[in-house]
Amino acid sequence: MRFATLKNENGTLDGRLVLVASDGQRAVDAAPIATSLLAALQNWEAAEPALRERAAALEAGTATGIFAFDPAACSAPLPRSPQWLDASAFLNHGCLMERAFNTPPIPHFDTIPVMYQGASDDFLGPQDDVPLPSEADGIDFEGEFGVVCGPVPMGVTPEAALANVRLIVQINDWSLRALGPHEMKTGFGFLQAKPSTSFAPLAVTPDELGDAWRDGRVHLRLHVDSNGQWFGHPHGGEMNFSFGQLIAHAARTRRLTAGTIIGSGTVSNQARDAGSACLAERRVIEILDEGAAKTPFMRYGDTVRMQARWHDGREGPFGVVHQRVVAARMEAR
Repeated sequence: MRFATLKNENGTLDGRLVLVASDGQRAVDAAPIATSLLAALQNWEAAEPALRERAAALEAGTATGIFAFDPAACSAPLPRSPQWLDASAFLNHGCLMERAFNTPPIPHFDTIPVMYQGASDDFLGPQDDVPLPSEADGIDFEGEFGVVCGPVPMGVTPEAALANVRLIVQINDWSLRALGPHEMKTGFGFLQAKPSTSFAPLAVTPDELGDAWRDGRVHLRLHVDSNGQWFGHPHGGEMNFSFGQLIAHAARTRRLTAGTIIGSGTVSNQARDAGSACLAERRVIEILDEGAAKTPFMRYGDTVRMQARWHDGREGPFGVVHQRVVAARMEAR
């Protein structure tokens, strides 16, 4: 199944849940099965059979109320969630960032996942402008994959954790690089350095990926363009920690409620010809290879486009993130 959420249609913060056909052209309302994706996740065992029946009718063209699907009308699949946890599961990226910020090595970095808790109350849709307060903050995009969980018990094993994956998503986790080093040194983690996160329009059940979902990893390339120019196409299969390991790490000392989202961190490959999925990684590679960073961080009006693709180059299952950075209106209160 492929889910999307239409914004500003029913007067609620959680939007209107729809099922989307595999051709990406048609959709049908998921009500009255589930009023929102969060409601579906919280009642998954009861809702899933009826949702699958309605999705099958959509594919066959027999469902009532089929309409043309418009990704521009979408919010994030989950406009808000109970919890958003982001890891750094691609060690190549993490090691490069250590060199970029000149930070000491993190103990056990290659055996214990690194993870922070981000804001989950105000996610951005796939074509939303991204309002940010200052170009001087070092505006950067970060292409990732993520999973949306059902209820996860405390102390779950990595192997058992994968059974709790309900959906897979594609993420653009915005970062403000000039603010990150100070916040990392405080020991309290990111706050101002991590503005609202963006999502591709479609959240899909794992079976939609076929053999591209295996070993708790998304085995697809994430194609990234910056201002209309190729930037990278790193492969998700090079993830050092699986999503099973990430879920187990997050649930070691607490339960996770349905709707919790866990991100992979920036998709990153050791092969330089794969390019990058964030500006900071390209900049540190430039420093290492050429002695100085040449690629600037984003300015107002700059755009980024991200899309996972199948092995044969066809458009992938999540749709496209295509966003523009704009100046935020700062309101005095």
